[in-house]
Amino acid sequence: MKPVDQQRVLSVKDLNRYIRMKMEGDSRLADVWIRGEISNFTHHSSGHMYFTLKDEGSRIRAIMFAAHNQKLPFIPKEGSRVIARGNVSVYERDGQYQFYASHMQPDGIGSLYLAYEQLKKKLEQEGLFAAERKRPLPVYPRTVGVITSPTGAAVRDIMITIRRRYPQVKVVLYPVLVQGKSAAPSIVKAIRNMNRMAEADVLIVGRGGGSLEELWAFNEEVVARAIYESAIPVISAVGHETDFTISDFAADLRAATPTAAAELAVPNAAEIKSRLRQRERQLQQGLQQRLTRSRERLAALQRSPVLVHPRRYMLQHAERLDMLKLRLQGTLQAKARLSRERLGSLKQGLIRFNPKVQAELARRRRDTAHRQLTSAMQTIMRSKLLHLQSEMRHLDALSPLKIMSRGYSLVYDEQERKLVKSLNDVQLGDLVHVKVSDGSLQCQVWGMKEENNRGE
Repeated sequence: MKPVDQQRVLSVKDLNRYIRMKMEGDSRLADVWIRGEISNFTHHSSGHMYFTLKDEGSRIRAIMFAAHNQKLPFIPKEGSRVIARGNVSVYERDGQYQFYASHMQPDGIGSLYLAYEQLKKKLEQEGLFAAERKRPLPVYPRTVGVITSPTGAAVRDIMITIRRRYPQVKVVLYPVLVQGKSAAPSIVKAIRNMNRMAEADVLIVGRGGGSLEELWAFNEEVVARAIYESAIPVISAVGHETDFTISDFAADLRAATPTAAAELAVPNAAEIKSRLRQRERQLQQGLQQRLTRSRERLAALQRSPVLVHPRRYMLQHAERLDMLKLRLQGTLQAKARLSRERLGSLKQGLIRFNPKVQAELARRRRDTAHRQLTSAMQTIMRSKLLHLQSEMRHLDALSPLKIMSRGYSLVYDEQERKLVKSLNDVQLGDLVHVKVSDGSLQCQVWGMKEENNRGE
């Protein structure tokens, strides 16, 4: 075996770097378009997208950094078919080559519909299509702004329809691109400039019919948001009656065609004139009917007895006036009499409650009560005196002193506590006290003699 030339030996890192430099130096690999189906899709929290692009025969690892995928009009999903643009290089650490995508778009009509549905769902959730935020169109606009292509059939249909229906309105045309990559920015700029100038009362934004790809500018998110943010009411008129775009949902009103948009934007002058003529006829008929009723009423008033014989009518009222006058006088006199009576009653009440009168009445009541009290006291004194004299005579008749004055005396025991009434109350030798009319005697019992008081 030949000896190894050490200068030709490469490290793995050097080899991978060499291959990367070769690939990046290849102009073919520096800008390449790839069509394939997405698999192993991962949307990292950093914003980068990692996935694999595959077809029937092979696959390649791919990455799309956040700075690039933020501009995508749709969200890639597992199984989506896409066309991606980017460059091929080697990831040195793993020694694997992979595709670095910088642009991506759905592949085919099916993918466009997918992007359409995804954006529609997103904006609907944000409230851009809410019915309560849609504003009514002005009934009689003074200026209509038209944002469309200046060379298409749509602008011609709009102008003809407006001039036919409402020729006095002013039309401001803002020419824009309606197809291609620059169409969406052109439409957004026109909407914002029209709002800034504030010359139009209503805006018509649209174009004629076409394929989904041709109408795609009106499915762009920036266009929908510009319509939503417009201070001027917007009518969306894109394509034919069966075509629906994101702009239709974001606008205040959707028209099936540009011609229909013009009809919605302005009233029909002929119809207005017809309604005015009808109102004029109705007004004339109403005035004529009112005039006829007024004449009939005037004729009826002229035939009325009040106007035919006014004096008779006045005499009736004069008689009634006299009767009412008499009734009024009687009522007033009755009220005056009642008032006088009431006044007299109140006066008497005031006199009765006069302090001087009340004092005099109180003095009289006092004098009367004094006389009555004196008389009652004298009567009671006389009665009591007579009773006392009677009782004194009775007491005098029963008084022991009176009896004693007739020769009687009272005998008490030695302690003068007990009156001696019987021989049993004393014994021989006891001391007794004898009360006589003019004093008392102290005696001693020397003998006792019992007397028979039974009449035997």
